[in-house]
Amino acid sequence: MATILVTGGAGYIGAHACKLLRAAGHLPVSYDNLSTGWADAVKFGPLEQGDLSDRARLDAVFAHYRPAAVMHFAAFSQVGEAMRDPGKYWRNNVGGSLALIEAAVDAGCLDFVFSSTCATYGDQDGVVLDESCAQIPLNAYGASKRAIEEILRDFEASHGLKSVIFRYFNVAGADPDAEVGEFHQPETHLIPVMLQAIDGQRDALTIHGTDYDTPDGTCIRDYVHVMDLAQAHVLGLDWLRAGKGSRVFNLGTGHGFSVREVIDQARRVTNSPVPFAEGPRRAGDAVRLVSGSTRAATELGWQPERSTLPLMIADAWRWHRNGRFDR
Repeated sequence: MATILVTGGAGYIGAHACKLLRAAGHLPVSYDNLSTGWADAVKFGPLEQGDLSDRARLDAVFAHYRPAAVMHFAAFSQVGEAMRDPGKYWRNNVGGSLALIEAAVDAGCLDFVFSSTCATYGDQDGVVLDESCAQIPLNAYGASKRAIEEILRDFEASHGLKSVIFRYFNVAGADPDAEVGEFHQPETHLIPVMLQAIDGQRDALTIHGTDYDTPDGTCIRDYVHVMDLAQAHVLGLDWLRAGKGSRVFNLGTGHGFSVREVIDQARRVTNSPVPFAEGPRRAGDAVRLVSGSTRAATELGWQPERSTLPLMIADAWRWHRNGRFDR
C-alpha cells in the first residue's frame, strides 16, 4: 500500500479519486483548506487541513506521511470569476502549486499527477483537440493551469520530478453509491444547476449564450463521468510508479453535447420539465471543446465506462436527491 497526498481531496473530483485510490489499496491523505471542499467528503483516509501557500504546514505533512506520490487537484476553477479576478487565480493556482512542487521535491516525492484542463487550449474552431495542439487559453483559469504544466517541466529538468498531466474536459456525474458527489456553494456547473432548477431549488437554469455557431446556438462540451476521470488518475499513478516517465493525456469521450441537448436529456432522465432562461454569452467561454485524442486509451488503457450523458445525469440526480455535505 502506498500513501498518496491528494490536494483538494475534500473537493468534487479529489474525493472520488480518494475512493478509487482506497479501493486500489492505497492510503489517500487529503490536504485541503476547505474553502470550497467539505470535510464530510473525506471518507477514505485522513484529512490534513492546510493551505498550499503554507510551506511549513506542507513540509510537516510530507514529513509525517512520507507520501510516495502527489495527486494535485486543489485549484480555483470558475471561468467567470477568473475573468473578473485573474490575480486570485495566479496567486492561488500558480503560487500554491509552486509551493507544493517545491515541498514535494525537497521531501524526495518525485511522482506527481496533475489535474490540468482542456481550457489550456482556448477556442480553436474546427481543430481536433489532441495533446499536440497549441495552448492558447482564453482566461486566467486556463492560463494558470498551463503555467503549472510549464513549472512541472522545469522541475523535471532540474530535479527529476516526473509528472502525468491530465487535460480533461467537462466533468459530470457522481459516485454511483452516492457516498460522495458534486456539491458547491454557490453552484455554477451546468448539470447540478439544472438539477436544482428541476427540483425547485432555483427558479431556472440560465443558458449563457444562444447565438454561437453551433447547430442549436449553444456551447458544445465533451462530458466525462467523474468516476471515469478518477480511474484515469489511478492509472496515471500506476504509470509513474512503473517508471514510464512524464506524459500528457487528454481525458474526453470524443463526443460533444450542446447545452440544449443536455437539458433535453435531463428532462428524459428525471421525467421532469427543466425551467430555463436564455441569457447573454459569458466572457471567457469557448464555443466548442471536444477531445480528439485516443492516447489515454492506447497508452494508459483508460476506457470510460460511465461517460454516457444519461448515466452521468442519472448518477448526479441520485446524489442530488440523497447526498449532501456539511462543513
